[in-house]
Amino acid sequence: MNIRKLLSYLMMIIFLGVVQILFLKNLALFGVAFVFIYLLSVLILPISLKTSPLLIIAFGLGLMVDVFYETIGMHAAAATLMAFVRPLWLRAISPTGGYVDSEEPSLNEMGLVWFLSYSFPLVFIYSLVFFAADQWGTSGFFGVVNKSFFSSIFTCLLAILVQLLFFKRRRGIQ
Repeated sequence: MNIRKLLSYLMMIIFLGVVQILFLKNLALFGVAFVFIYLLSVLILPISLKTSPLLIIAFGLGLMVDVFYETIGMHAAAATLMAFVRPLWLRAISPTGGYVDSEEPSLNEMGLVWFLSYSFPLVFIYSLVFFAADQWGTSGFFGVVNKSFFSSIFTCLLAILVQLLFFKRRRGIQ
């Protein structure tokens, strides 16, 4: 990975973290669907990135959000678990020929159906851990699953919209 690519990933991580903290903190649809757009920065890191740096990035980003949300490590724990599961899930949904190491698992590189099958389960795992820790004993199992499901849908839809609006498209794609 060259320095230009590294700087672009760093800027994306900082930008999405700041957007999450400043603009999306109190955004909730009907009190059920919350958005965690900062997870997009963990989701589209290159496939070739080793697990240790991925865990450190996810933990640091989750901790940064925790500091501003005052959630005592819940975002950090959920983001770290999602980053831990990510390589396993990438291996599970690997195409027949495997991935190109330089690829990033983004909408523009892989397509809409693949990106949804990749991102939704990971965001759902994140949401389950976060809401289980957040509502331990107050909402019950179905309340946690309900919030996790709708928050995952909301987050994935917003992640697709952000990628369509702000990420460069490959040549040959209109």
